[in-house]
Amino acid sequence: MEDALVIGADFGTDSVRTVVVNARDGSICSQAVAEYPRWKKGLYCKPERQIYRQHPLDYLESLQKAVSQALTEAGEDSARRVRGIAIDTTGSTPACTDAAGKPLALKVEFSEDPDAMFVLWKDHSSLAEAELINQKAADWKTKTGTDYLQFVGGIYSSEWFWAKAMHVFLSSPKVAQATKSMVEHCDWIAACLSDSEAPQSIKRSRCAAGHKGLWHQSFGGYPKEEFFETLDPRLPALARSLGTQTYTSDQVAGYLSKTWAGSLGLPLGIPVAVGAFDVHMGALGGGISEGQLVKVIGTSSCDVICAPLAANQKQEIVVPGVCGQVDGSIIPGQLAYEAGQSAFGDIYAWFKRLLSWPLENLSLVNASLSLKDREAIIDAIIPSLEAQALKLPLEEPVPLVLDWFNGRRSPDADQGLTGLISGLNLASDAPRIYRALIEATAFGSRAIVERLLTHGVAIDAVIAIGGIARKSPLVMQTLANVLGRPIKVAACDQACALGAAMFAATAAGLYPNVEAARDAMNQGFDLEFVPQAPAVAHYQKHYLAYTKLAQAIENNTRRTI
Repeated sequence: MEDALVIGADFGTDSVRTVVVNARDGSICSQAVAEYPRWKKGLYCKPERQIYRQHPLDYLESLQKAVSQALTEAGEDSARRVRGIAIDTTGSTPACTDAAGKPLALKVEFSEDPDAMFVLWKDHSSLAEAELINQKAADWKTKTGTDYLQFVGGIYSSEWFWAKAMHVFLSSPKVAQATKSMVEHCDWIAACLSDSEAPQSIKRSRCAAGHKGLWHQSFGGYPKEEFFETLDPRLPALARSLGTQTYTSDQVAGYLSKTWAGSLGLPLGIPVAVGAFDVHMGALGGGISEGQLVKVIGTSSCDVICAPLAANQKQEIVVPGVCGQVDGSIIPGQLAYEAGQSAFGDIYAWFKRLLSWPLENLSLVNASLSLKDREAIIDAIIPSLEAQALKLPLEEPVPLVLDWFNGRRSPDADQGLTGLISGLNLASDAPRIYRALIEATAFGSRAIVERLLTHGVAIDAVIAIGGIARKSPLVMQTLANVLGRPIKVAACDQACALGAAMFAATAAGLYPNVEAARDAMNQGFDLEFVPQAPAVAHYQKHYLAYTKLAQAIENNTRRTI
Protein backbone atom coordinates (compact mmCIF):
# COMPACT_ATOMS: atom_id res chain seq x y z
CA MET A 1 0.00 0.00 0.00
CA GLU A 2 2.79 2.46 0.89
CA ASP A 3 4.06 2.36 -2.64
CA ALA A 4 0.77 1.92 -4.52
CA LEU A 5 -0.72 4.46 -6.92
CA VAL A 6 -4.13 4.46 -8.62
CA ILE A 7 -5.52 6.48 -11.51
CA GLY A 8 -8.89 8.20 -11.72
CA ALA A 9 -10.12 9.62 -15.03
CA ASP A 10 -13.08 11.99 -15.10
CA PHE A 11 -14.68 12.51 -18.53
CA GLY A 12 -16.52 15.82 -18.43
CA THR A 13 -18.46 17.69 -21.07
CA ASP A 14 -15.41 19.45 -22.56
CA SER A 15 -12.39 17.42 -21.46
CA VAL A 16 -11.01 14.48 -19.52
CA ARG A 17 -9.26 15.15 -16.22
CA THR A 18 -6.85 12.52 -14.94
CA VAL A 19 -5.23 12.20 -11.50
CA VAL A 20 -2.47 9.93 -10.25
CA VAL A 21 -3.23 9.31 -6.59
CA ASN A 22 -1.36 7.80 -3.66
CA ALA A 23 -3.66 4.99 -2.57
CA ARG A 24 -2.53 5.22 1.05
CA ASP A 25 -3.77 8.74 1.82
CA GLY A 26 -5.44 10.11 -1.32
CA SER A 27 -2.78 12.72 -1.99
CA ILE A 28 -2.66 13.69 -5.65
CA CYS A 29 0.77 13.11 -7.14
CA SER A 30 -0.11 14.73 -10.46
CA GLN A 31 -3.03 15.68 -12.67
CA ALA A 32 -3.61 16.51 -16.31
CA VAL A 33 -6.44 17.80 -18.47
CA ALA A 34 -6.94 17.07 -22.17
CA GLU A 35 -9.68 18.78 -24.18
CA TYR A 36 -11.72 16.94 -26.80
CA PRO A 37 -10.36 18.36 -30.08
CA ARG A 38 -13.40 17.79 -32.31
CA TRP A 39 -15.84 18.95 -29.65
CA LYS A 40 -13.80 22.12 -29.11
CA LYS A 41 -14.30 22.95 -32.79
CA GLY A 42 -18.07 22.59 -32.40
CA LEU A 43 -18.26 19.62 -34.76
CA TYR A 44 -21.34 17.38 -35.00
CA CYS A 45 -23.50 19.66 -32.84
CA LYS A 46 -26.57 21.78 -33.61
CA PRO A 47 -27.28 23.77 -30.45
CA GLU A 48 -30.33 25.45 -31.97
CA ARG A 49 -31.89 21.98 -32.25
CA GLN A 50 -30.56 20.75 -28.90
CA ILE A 51 -28.28 18.24 -30.68
CA TYR A 52 -24.93 17.55 -28.97
CA ARG A 53 -22.80 14.66 -30.22
CA GLN A 54 -19.24 13.59 -29.39
CA HIS A 55 -16.92 11.45 -31.47
CA PRO A 56 -15.49 8.37 -29.70
CA LEU A 57 -12.02 9.27 -30.93
CA ASP A 58 -12.19 12.43 -28.82
CA TYR A 59 -12.47 10.22 -25.75
CA LEU A 60 -9.72 7.79 -26.70
CA GLU A 61 -7.21 10.39 -27.85
CA SER A 62 -7.80 12.65 -24.86
CA LEU A 63 -7.53 9.78 -22.38
CA GLN A 64 -4.20 8.70 -23.81
CA LYS A 65 -2.90 12.26 -23.72
CA ALA A 66 -4.09 13.02 -20.18
CA VAL A 67 -2.84 9.78 -18.63
CA SER A 68 0.54 10.03 -20.32
CA GLN A 69 0.97 13.63 -19.20
CA ALA A 70 -0.08 12.86 -15.63
CA LEU A 71 2.34 9.92 -15.40
CA THR A 72 5.18 12.03 -16.76
CA GLU A 73 4.53 14.69 -14.14
CA ALA A 74 4.25 12.07 -11.38
CA GLY A 75 7.80 10.86 -11.98
CA GLU A 76 9.63 8.27 -14.00
CA ASP A 77 8.86 5.35 -11.68
CA SER A 78 5.17 6.21 -11.22
CA ALA A 79 3.77 3.98 -13.97
CA ARG A 80 5.13 0.75 -12.48
CA ARG A 81 3.49 1.60 -9.13
CA VAL A 82 -0.04 1.93 -10.54
CA ARG A 83 -2.31 -0.82 -9.19
CA GLY A 84 -5.65 0.08 -10.78
CA ILE A 85 -7.66 2.55 -12.84
CA ALA A 86 -11.28 3.72 -12.86
CA ILE A 87 -13.24 6.18 -14.95
CA ASP A 88 -16.38 8.25 -14.64
CA THR A 89 -18.26 10.03 -17.40
CA THR A 90 -21.21 12.27 -18.09
CA GLY A 91 -24.49 10.48 -18.56
CA SER A 92 -26.66 9.35 -20.01
CA THR A 93 -24.27 9.48 -22.97
CA PRO A 94 -24.88 6.37 -25.12
CA ALA A 95 -23.76 5.28 -28.59
CA CYS A 96 -24.89 2.65 -31.08
CA THR A 97 -22.46 -0.24 -31.61
CA ASP A 98 -21.92 -3.14 -33.97
CA ALA A 99 -21.99 -6.80 -32.91
CA ALA A 100 -18.45 -6.53 -31.54
CA GLY A 101 -19.37 -3.58 -29.33
CA LYS A 102 -17.55 -0.98 -31.43
CA PRO A 103 -19.28 2.41 -31.65
CA LEU A 104 -20.45 2.85 -35.23
CA ALA A 105 -18.60 6.16 -35.61
CA LEU A 106 -15.32 4.20 -35.48
CA LYS A 107 -16.30 2.47 -38.73
CA VAL A 108 -15.32 4.22 -41.96
CA GLU A 109 -18.84 4.41 -43.34
CA PHE A 110 -20.14 6.16 -40.19
CA SER A 111 -17.09 8.21 -39.21
CA GLU A 112 -18.80 11.55 -39.89
CA ASP A 113 -22.37 10.60 -38.99
CA PRO A 114 -23.50 12.31 -35.75
CA ASP A 115 -26.18 9.66 -35.19
CA ALA A 116 -23.41 7.04 -34.99
CA MET A 117 -21.60 8.98 -32.24
CA PHE A 118 -22.13 9.34 -28.51
CA VAL A 119 -25.27 11.31 -27.72
CA LEU A 120 -24.17 13.69 -24.98
CA TRP A 121 -26.11 14.00 -21.72
CA LYS A 122 -27.42 17.45 -22.62
CA ASP A 123 -28.72 16.42 -26.04
CA HIS A 124 -32.47 17.04 -25.81
CA SER A 125 -33.41 16.09 -29.37
CA SER A 126 -35.50 13.15 -28.11
CA LEU A 127 -38.27 15.14 -26.44
CA ALA A 128 -40.99 13.39 -28.45
CA GLU A 129 -39.56 9.95 -27.72
CA ALA A 130 -39.39 10.67 -23.98
CA GLU A 131 -43.01 11.76 -24.04
CA LEU A 132 -43.97 8.53 -25.82
CA ILE A 133 -42.17 6.47 -23.16
CA ASN A 134 -44.11 8.30 -20.47
CA GLN A 135 -47.42 7.70 -22.24
CA LYS A 136 -46.76 4.02 -22.89
CA ALA A 137 -45.50 3.47 -19.34
CA ALA A 138 -48.73 4.95 -17.98
CA ASP A 139 -50.75 2.66 -20.26
CA TRP A 140 -48.66 -0.34 -19.19
CA LYS A 141 -49.20 0.46 -15.51
CA THR A 142 -52.96 0.65 -16.07
CA LYS A 143 -52.95 -2.60 -18.00
CA THR A 144 -50.58 -4.70 -15.86
CA GLY A 145 -50.12 -2.88 -12.56
CA THR A 146 -46.36 -2.64 -13.13
CA ASP A 147 -44.91 0.87 -13.02
CA TYR A 148 -41.62 0.93 -14.90
CA LEU A 149 -41.07 4.58 -14.04
CA GLN A 150 -41.53 4.40 -10.27
CA PHE A 151 -37.80 4.22 -9.53
CA VAL A 152 -36.82 7.06 -11.90
CA GLY A 153 -39.09 9.69 -10.43
CA GLY A 154 -42.18 8.80 -12.45
CA ILE A 155 -41.09 10.75 -15.54
CA TYR A 156 -38.69 9.60 -18.26
CA SER A 157 -36.37 12.29 -19.63
CA SER A 158 -35.00 13.09 -23.06
CA GLU A 159 -31.56 13.09 -21.41
CA TRP A 160 -31.76 9.32 -20.86
CA PHE A 161 -30.81 6.11 -22.63
CA TRP A 162 -34.02 4.71 -24.18
CA ALA A 163 -35.33 8.06 -25.46
CA LYS A 164 -32.00 8.68 -27.18
CA ALA A 165 -31.94 5.19 -28.67
CA MET A 166 -35.42 5.66 -30.13
CA HIS A 167 -34.55 9.08 -31.54
CA VAL A 168 -31.41 7.85 -33.26
CA PHE A 169 -33.27 4.89 -34.76
CA LEU A 170 -36.01 7.15 -36.12
CA SER A 171 -33.56 9.77 -37.39
CA SER A 172 -31.22 7.42 -39.19
CA PRO A 173 -32.50 4.14 -40.67
CA LYS A 174 -28.92 3.39 -41.80
CA VAL A 175 -27.62 3.64 -38.25
CA ALA A 176 -30.59 1.70 -36.91
CA GLN A 177 -29.98 -1.15 -39.36
CA ALA A 178 -26.30 -1.37 -38.42
CA THR A 179 -26.92 -1.22 -34.66
CA LYS A 180 -26.58 -4.48 -32.76
CA SER A 181 -26.31 -2.98 -29.27
CA MET A 182 -25.76 0.30 -27.44
CA VAL A 183 -23.27 1.28 -24.80
CA GLU A 184 -22.99 4.02 -22.21
CA HIS A 185 -19.82 6.09 -22.32
CA CYS A 186 -18.79 4.95 -18.82
CA ASP A 187 -19.19 1.28 -19.78
CA TRP A 188 -17.42 1.62 -23.10
CA ILE A 189 -14.21 3.22 -21.80
CA ALA A 190 -13.82 0.52 -19.13
CA ALA A 191 -14.52 -2.13 -21.77
CA CYS A 192 -11.99 -0.60 -24.18
CA LEU A 193 -9.27 -0.55 -21.57
CA SER A 194 -9.86 -4.20 -20.71
CA ASP A 195 -10.56 -5.48 -24.24
CA SER A 196 -14.08 -6.57 -23.29
CA GLU A 197 -16.20 -4.50 -25.67
CA ALA A 198 -18.41 -7.33 -26.91
CA PRO A 199 -21.97 -6.77 -25.64
CA GLN A 200 -22.01 -10.14 -23.90
CA SER A 201 -18.71 -9.35 -22.13
CA ILE A 202 -19.33 -5.83 -20.84
CA LYS A 203 -19.97 -5.45 -17.13
CA ARG A 204 -22.59 -2.75 -17.34
CA SER A 205 -22.73 -0.06 -14.69
CA ARG A 206 -25.44 -0.36 -12.04
CA CYS A 207 -25.28 3.43 -11.79
CA ALA A 208 -25.96 4.07 -15.49
CA ALA A 209 -28.52 1.31 -15.99
CA GLY A 210 -30.45 2.06 -12.81
CA HIS A 211 -30.64 5.83 -13.03
CA LYS A 212 -31.15 6.22 -16.79
CA GLY A 213 -31.91 2.80 -18.30
CA LEU A 214 -34.95 1.53 -16.31
CA TRP A 215 -32.99 -1.38 -14.81
CA HIS A 216 -34.19 -2.49 -11.38
CA GLN A 217 -33.79 -5.67 -9.39
CA SER A 218 -37.54 -5.96 -8.81
CA PHE A 219 -38.07 -6.07 -12.60
CA GLY A 220 -35.54 -8.88 -12.97
CA GLY A 221 -33.43 -6.45 -14.99
CA TYR A 222 -34.91 -4.23 -17.69
CA PRO A 223 -38.63 -3.95 -18.50
CA LYS A 224 -40.29 -6.79 -20.37
CA GLU A 225 -39.74 -7.07 -24.11
CA GLU A 226 -43.46 -6.64 -24.64
CA PHE A 227 -43.24 -3.17 -23.15
CA PHE A 228 -40.36 -2.20 -25.43
CA GLU A 229 -42.35 -3.55 -28.37
CA THR A 230 -45.02 -0.91 -27.70
CA LEU A 231 -42.35 1.79 -28.14
CA ASP A 232 -40.37 0.55 -31.15
CA PRO A 233 -40.12 -2.98 -32.60
CA ARG A 234 -36.33 -2.65 -32.68
CA LEU A 235 -36.00 -2.14 -28.92
CA PRO A 236 -36.57 -5.73 -27.69
CA ALA A 237 -33.45 -6.93 -29.51
CA LEU A 238 -31.52 -3.98 -28.14
CA ALA A 239 -32.70 -4.78 -24.61
CA ARG A 240 -31.64 -8.43 -24.99
CA SER A 241 -28.15 -7.31 -26.01
CA LEU A 242 -27.74 -5.53 -22.67
CA GLY A 243 -28.19 -8.66 -20.58
CA THR A 244 -29.88 -8.59 -17.19
CA GLN A 245 -26.97 -8.05 -14.79
CA THR A 246 -25.41 -4.80 -13.62
CA TYR A 247 -22.38 -4.17 -11.45
CA THR A 248 -21.30 -1.69 -8.81
CA SER A 249 -18.08 0.23 -9.31
CA ASP A 250 -16.16 -1.45 -6.52
CA GLN A 251 -15.98 -4.47 -8.83
CA VAL A 252 -13.53 -5.27 -11.61
CA ALA A 253 -14.76 -4.69 -15.17
CA GLY A 254 -11.66 -6.34 -16.62
CA TYR A 255 -7.91 -6.07 -16.74
CA LEU A 256 -5.80 -3.61 -18.70
CA SER A 257 -5.14 -5.01 -22.17
CA LYS A 258 -1.78 -5.27 -23.90
CA THR A 259 -2.77 -2.56 -26.36
CA TRP A 260 -3.78 -0.05 -23.72
CA ALA A 261 -0.95 -0.97 -21.37
CA GLY A 262 1.42 -0.08 -24.19
CA SER A 263 -0.47 3.06 -25.16
CA LEU A 264 -0.67 4.41 -21.62
CA GLY A 265 2.65 3.06 -20.38
CA LEU A 266 0.97 1.18 -17.52
CA PRO A 267 1.49 -2.37 -16.20
CA LEU A 268 -0.29 -5.06 -18.18
CA GLY A 269 -3.26 -6.63 -16.44
CA ILE A 270 -3.98 -4.11 -13.69
CA PRO A 271 -7.68 -4.03 -12.66
CA VAL A 272 -10.07 -1.67 -14.42
CA ALA A 273 -13.07 -0.86 -12.23
CA VAL A 274 -16.65 -0.84 -13.48
CA GLY A 275 -17.44 2.68 -14.70
CA ALA A 276 -20.07 5.07 -13.37
CA PHE A 277 -21.39 8.59 -13.85
CA ASP A 278 -19.32 11.56 -12.72
CA VAL A 279 -21.58 12.77 -9.93
CA HIS A 280 -21.68 9.36 -8.25
CA MET A 281 -17.94 8.84 -8.19
CA GLY A 282 -17.54 12.52 -7.37
CA ALA A 283 -19.79 12.11 -4.35
CA LEU A 284 -17.43 9.48 -2.95
CA GLY A 285 -14.48 11.76 -3.71
CA GLY A 286 -16.27 14.50 -1.78
CA GLY A 287 -16.61 12.25 1.27
CA ILE A 288 -20.27 11.31 1.07
CA SER A 289 -21.84 9.23 3.81
CA GLU A 290 -25.42 8.45 4.74
CA GLY A 291 -27.65 11.53 4.93
CA GLN A 292 -25.20 13.89 3.21
CA LEU A 293 -26.41 15.66 0.09
CA VAL A 294 -23.56 16.17 -2.38
CA LYS A 295 -24.00 18.85 -5.03
CA VAL A 296 -21.73 18.62 -8.05
CA ILE A 297 -21.89 22.13 -9.50
CA GLY A 298 -20.63 22.73 -13.00
CA THR A 299 -22.25 23.39 -16.37
CA SER A 300 -25.27 21.61 -14.91
CA SER A 301 -25.76 20.41 -11.37
CA CYS A 302 -26.24 16.92 -10.04
CA ASP A 303 -27.38 16.24 -6.49
CA VAL A 304 -27.04 12.84 -4.84
CA ILE A 305 -27.72 11.51 -1.37
CA CYS A 306 -27.29 8.09 0.21
CA ALA A 307 -29.98 6.57 2.40
CA PRO A 308 -30.02 3.28 4.31
CA LEU A 309 -31.37 0.13 2.74
CA ALA A 310 -32.31 -1.77 5.89
CA ALA A 311 -32.60 -5.54 5.77
CA ASN A 312 -36.10 -5.40 7.23
CA GLN A 313 -37.24 -2.57 4.96
CA LYS A 314 -40.07 -4.00 2.91
CA GLN A 315 -40.14 -1.19 0.40
CA GLU A 316 -37.72 1.64 -0.31
CA ILE A 317 -38.90 5.22 -0.05
CA VAL A 318 -40.01 6.20 -3.55
CA VAL A 319 -39.48 9.87 -4.36
CA PRO A 320 -41.35 11.26 -7.39
CA GLY A 321 -39.55 13.65 -9.70
CA VAL A 322 -35.97 12.52 -9.10
CA CYS A 323 -33.50 11.07 -11.62
CA GLY A 324 -33.55 7.60 -10.20
CA GLN A 325 -32.92 5.81 -6.93
CA VAL A 326 -30.52 2.92 -7.15
CA ASP A 327 -29.07 0.44 -4.68
CA GLY A 328 -25.29 0.71 -4.90
CA SER A 329 -24.85 3.43 -7.50
CA ILE A 330 -22.49 5.14 -5.05
CA ILE A 331 -21.93 2.98 -1.95
CA PRO A 332 -22.89 -0.70 -2.35
CA GLY A 333 -25.66 -1.57 0.07
CA GLN A 334 -26.98 1.98 0.28
CA LEU A 335 -29.73 3.56 -1.77
CA ALA A 336 -28.62 6.57 -3.80
CA TYR A 337 -31.09 9.21 -4.96
CA GLU A 338 -30.10 11.49 -7.84
CA ALA A 339 -31.56 14.84 -8.87
CA GLY A 340 -30.16 17.95 -10.53
CA GLN A 341 -30.56 20.96 -12.78
CA SER A 342 -30.06 20.77 -16.53
CA ALA A 343 -28.29 24.13 -16.49
CA PHE A 344 -26.35 25.81 -13.70
CA GLY A 345 -23.01 27.24 -14.81
CA ASP A 346 -24.33 27.07 -18.37
CA ILE A 347 -26.74 29.87 -17.45
CA TYR A 348 -23.89 32.14 -16.40
CA ALA A 349 -22.00 31.14 -19.55
CA TRP A 350 -25.05 32.10 -21.66
CA PHE A 351 -25.09 35.55 -20.07
CA LYS A 352 -21.37 35.92 -20.71
CA ARG A 353 -21.89 35.06 -24.39
CA LEU A 354 -24.73 37.54 -24.57
CA LEU A 355 -22.60 40.35 -23.18
CA SER A 356 -19.57 39.48 -25.30
CA TRP A 357 -21.48 39.56 -28.60
CA PRO A 358 -20.18 43.00 -29.65
CA LEU A 359 -16.57 41.93 -29.06
CA GLU A 360 -17.12 38.84 -31.16
CA ASN A 361 -19.13 40.36 -34.00
CA LEU A 362 -18.87 44.10 -34.50
CA SER A 363 -16.29 44.86 -37.15
CA LEU A 364 -15.23 48.19 -35.64
CA VAL A 365 -14.45 46.55 -32.33
CA ASN A 366 -12.75 43.63 -34.01
CA ALA A 367 -10.58 46.01 -35.99
CA SER A 368 -9.56 48.07 -32.98
CA LEU A 369 -8.74 45.25 -30.56
CA SER A 370 -6.33 42.39 -30.93
CA LEU A 371 -7.58 38.84 -30.43
CA LYS A 372 -5.62 38.67 -27.18
CA ASP A 373 -7.26 41.86 -25.91
CA ARG A 374 -10.74 40.64 -26.81
CA GLU A 375 -10.17 37.34 -25.06
CA ALA A 376 -8.90 39.12 -21.97
CA ILE A 377 -12.01 41.31 -21.81
CA ILE A 378 -14.34 38.33 -22.32
CA ASP A 379 -12.54 36.35 -19.60
CA ALA A 380 -13.00 39.28 -17.21
CA ILE A 381 -16.79 39.49 -17.67
CA ILE A 382 -17.88 36.98 -15.01
CA PRO A 383 -15.36 38.05 -12.33
CA SER A 384 -16.34 41.69 -12.91
CA LEU A 385 -20.05 40.87 -12.69
CA GLU A 386 -19.48 38.95 -9.48
CA ALA A 387 -17.57 41.85 -7.93
CA GLN A 388 -20.31 44.33 -8.81
CA ALA A 389 -23.15 42.01 -7.79
CA LEU A 390 -21.52 41.56 -4.39
CA LYS A 391 -21.86 45.31 -3.82
CA LEU A 392 -25.62 45.30 -4.36
CA PRO A 393 -27.59 45.59 -1.10
CA LEU A 394 -29.64 42.52 -0.29
CA GLU A 395 -32.87 44.49 -0.55
CA GLU A 396 -31.92 45.86 -3.98
CA PRO A 397 -34.70 44.87 -6.43
CA VAL A 398 -33.53 42.42 -9.08
CA PRO A 399 -35.48 40.45 -11.70
CA LEU A 400 -37.03 37.08 -10.86
CA VAL A 401 -35.74 34.27 -13.05
CA LEU A 402 -36.74 30.66 -13.75
CA ASP A 403 -33.66 28.48 -14.21
CA TRP A 404 -35.08 26.24 -16.96
CA PHE A 405 -32.72 27.54 -19.67
CA ASN A 406 -31.94 23.96 -20.72
CA GLY A 407 -35.18 22.43 -19.58
CA ARG A 408 -35.88 21.04 -16.12
CA ARG A 409 -34.15 17.90 -14.90
CA SER A 410 -35.74 17.76 -11.46
CA PRO A 411 -37.96 17.82 -9.66
CA ASP A 412 -40.27 16.43 -12.37
CA ALA A 413 -38.22 16.20 -15.57
CA ASP A 414 -39.50 18.31 -18.43
CA GLN A 415 -36.91 19.26 -21.02
CA GLY A 416 -39.53 21.15 -23.00
CA LEU A 417 -39.59 23.96 -20.45
CA THR A 418 -37.60 27.15 -21.06
CA GLY A 419 -36.11 29.85 -18.87
CA LEU A 420 -37.78 33.13 -18.01
CA ILE A 421 -36.58 36.53 -16.81
CA SER A 422 -39.39 38.60 -15.28
CA GLY A 423 -39.51 41.98 -13.59
CA LEU A 424 -37.13 43.79 -15.93
CA ASN A 425 -37.10 47.57 -15.92
CA LEU A 426 -34.82 50.38 -17.11
CA ALA A 427 -32.63 49.96 -14.02
CA SER A 428 -31.97 46.28 -14.76
CA ASP A 429 -28.27 46.43 -15.55
CA ALA A 430 -25.88 43.51 -16.05
CA PRO A 431 -24.85 43.03 -12.38
CA ARG A 432 -28.50 42.95 -11.26
CA ILE A 433 -29.45 40.44 -13.93
CA TYR A 434 -26.38 38.34 -13.06
CA ARG A 435 -27.38 38.25 -9.40
CA ALA A 436 -30.90 37.28 -10.43
CA LEU A 437 -29.49 34.37 -12.48
CA ILE A 438 -27.51 33.20 -9.46
CA GLU A 439 -30.59 33.39 -7.27
CA ALA A 440 -32.55 31.36 -9.84
CA THR A 441 -30.03 28.51 -9.78
CA ALA A 442 -30.18 28.55 -5.99
CA PHE A 443 -34.00 28.47 -6.03
CA GLY A 444 -33.88 25.51 -8.41
CA SER A 445 -31.55 23.75 -5.97
CA ARG A 446 -33.95 24.40 -3.12
CA ALA A 447 -36.83 22.89 -5.07
CA ILE A 448 -34.86 19.64 -5.19
CA VAL A 449 -34.12 19.73 -1.45
CA GLU A 450 -37.77 20.40 -0.66
CA ARG A 451 -38.88 17.42 -2.77
CA LEU A 452 -36.49 15.03 -0.99
CA LEU A 453 -37.48 16.27 2.46
CA THR A 454 -41.19 16.14 1.67
CA HIS A 455 -40.92 12.45 0.87
CA GLY A 456 -38.95 11.43 3.92
CA VAL A 457 -35.32 11.51 2.79
CA ALA A 458 -33.33 13.02 5.66
CA ILE A 459 -30.64 15.58 4.80
CA ASP A 460 -28.14 16.03 7.61
CA ALA A 461 -25.47 18.03 5.74
CA VAL A 462 -24.70 19.55 2.33
CA ILE A 463 -21.38 19.13 0.51
CA ALA A 464 -20.41 20.92 -2.70
CA ILE A 465 -17.84 19.90 -5.27
CA GLY A 466 -17.03 21.16 -8.75
CA GLY A 467 -15.48 24.25 -10.28
CA ILE A 468 -18.17 26.76 -9.31
CA ALA A 469 -18.12 25.59 -5.68
CA ARG A 470 -14.48 26.64 -5.42
CA LYS A 471 -14.48 29.67 -7.71
CA SER A 472 -17.58 31.69 -6.83
CA PRO A 473 -18.14 32.84 -3.22
CA LEU A 474 -21.22 34.76 -4.34
CA VAL A 475 -22.88 31.68 -5.84
CA MET A 476 -22.07 29.53 -2.81
CA GLN A 477 -23.14 32.10 -0.20
CA THR A 478 -26.38 32.70 -2.08
CA LEU A 479 -26.97 28.96 -2.20
CA ALA A 480 -26.36 28.58 1.55
CA ASN A 481 -28.75 31.45 2.25
CA VAL A 482 -31.48 30.08 -0.02
CA LEU A 483 -31.18 26.56 1.37
CA GLY A 484 -30.84 27.82 4.93
CA ARG A 485 -28.10 25.26 5.48
CA PRO A 486 -24.32 25.34 5.83
CA ILE A 487 -22.44 24.09 2.79
CA LYS A 488 -19.00 22.53 3.06
CA VAL A 489 -16.79 22.58 -0.02
CA ALA A 490 -14.54 19.59 -0.69
CA ALA A 491 -10.85 20.51 -0.54
CA CYS A 492 -9.99 18.51 -3.65
CA ASP A 493 -10.61 20.44 -6.86
CA GLN A 494 -10.78 17.15 -8.79
CA ALA A 495 -13.27 15.33 -6.56
CA CYS A 496 -14.79 13.28 -9.40
CA ALA A 497 -11.40 11.97 -10.53
CA LEU A 498 -10.41 11.38 -6.89
CA GLY A 499 -13.62 9.41 -6.35
CA ALA A 500 -12.78 7.31 -9.40
CA ALA A 501 -9.35 6.67 -7.86
CA MET A 502 -11.06 5.47 -4.67
CA PHE A 503 -13.08 2.97 -6.68
CA ALA A 504 -9.90 1.91 -8.49
CA ALA A 505 -8.21 1.26 -5.14
CA THR A 506 -11.17 -0.81 -3.98
CA ALA A 507 -11.40 -2.83 -7.19
CA ALA A 508 -7.67 -3.46 -6.96
CA GLY A 509 -8.11 -4.97 -3.48
CA LEU A 510 -6.18 -2.24 -1.68
CA TYR A 511 -9.24 -1.61 0.51
CA PRO A 512 -11.98 -4.04 1.57
CA ASN A 513 -14.79 -1.66 0.54
CA VAL A 514 -15.41 1.84 -0.78
CA GLU A 515 -16.11 3.21 2.69
CA ALA A 516 -12.60 2.26 3.80
CA ALA A 517 -11.13 3.80 0.66
CA ARG A 518 -13.16 6.97 1.22
CA ASP A 519 -12.07 7.29 4.85
CA ALA A 520 -8.38 6.83 4.01
CA MET A 521 -8.22 8.85 0.79
CA ASN A 522 -10.69 11.68 1.46
CA GLN A 523 -9.08 15.13 1.56
CA GLY A 524 -11.72 16.79 3.73
CA PHE A 525 -13.07 20.32 3.38
CA ASP A 526 -11.39 23.70 3.23
CA LEU A 527 -14.33 26.08 2.81
CA GLU A 528 -17.70 26.46 4.49
CA PHE A 529 -20.52 28.84 3.70
CA VAL A 530 -22.85 29.49 6.64
CA PRO A 531 -26.37 30.91 6.18
CA GLN A 532 -26.77 34.58 7.08
CA ALA A 533 -29.97 35.15 9.06
CA PRO A 534 -31.19 38.34 7.27
CA ALA A 535 -30.54 36.77 3.88
CA VAL A 536 -32.32 33.53 4.85
CA ALA A 537 -35.48 35.47 5.68
CA HIS A 538 -35.15 37.56 2.51
CA TYR A 539 -34.80 34.53 0.27
CA GLN A 540 -37.59 32.63 1.95
CA LYS A 541 -39.98 35.29 0.62
CA HIS A 542 -38.37 35.32 -2.81
CA TYR A 543 -38.35 31.52 -3.07
CA LEU A 544 -42.11 31.53 -2.58
CA ALA A 545 -42.36 34.06 -5.41
CA TYR A 546 -40.19 31.76 -7.55
CA THR A 547 -42.49 28.77 -6.92
CA LYS A 548 -45.60 30.81 -7.69
CA LEU A 549 -44.10 32.05 -10.95
CA ALA A 550 -43.06 28.52 -11.89
CA GLN A 551 -46.54 27.17 -11.28
CA ALA A 552 -48.17 30.03 -13.18
CA ILE A 553 -46.18 29.75 -16.40
CA GLU A 554 -45.16 26.07 -16.53
CA ASN A 555 -47.77 25.12 -19.11
CA ASN A 556 -47.00 28.10 -21.34
CA THR A 557 -43.23 27.93 -21.85
CA ARG A 558 -42.65 24.58 -23.53
CA ARG A 559 -40.71 24.32 -26.74
CA THR A 560 -42.50 22.81 -29.72
CA ILE A 561 -41.64 19.12 -29.88
